[in-house]
Amino acid sequence: MPDRLLLEDVRFYGQHGTTRAEQAIGAWFSVDAELSLDLGPAAVSDDLGATVDYGRVAHRIVEIGTRSRVKLLERLAGLIAEALLREFPVQEVRVRVRKLMPPLDGVVGTPGVELVRRRA
Repeated sequence: MPDRLLLEDVRFYGQHGTTRAEQAIGAWFSVDAELSLDLGPAAVSDDLGATVDYGRVAHRIVEIGTRSRVKLLERLAGLIAEALLREFPVQEVRVRVRKLMPPLDGVVGTPGVELVRRRA
């Protein structure tokens, strides 16, 4: 499916990680989501009911990121991808999760993961 709804840089503060510092202090996270679906009906009708409300998607991402605690970025991305596939009428999701400025000595850069999941 060539059409994609894009949502970039959804941010939340969470306490995910494997170290005590990450779990106690926490960090900011940034999530990008690409949802594959047919956007043709919405392009013609100009009706929100013919597409996926990206505000609801953003809210769900923040909800998952702030309510649960996980050790790995892979798990966090998996939880988000599973929820988006389950709760929205999309065929595929691509989720990128980045930890912004993690509280770890010696870490340079921004760690992140990307997962792609499809309906079975």
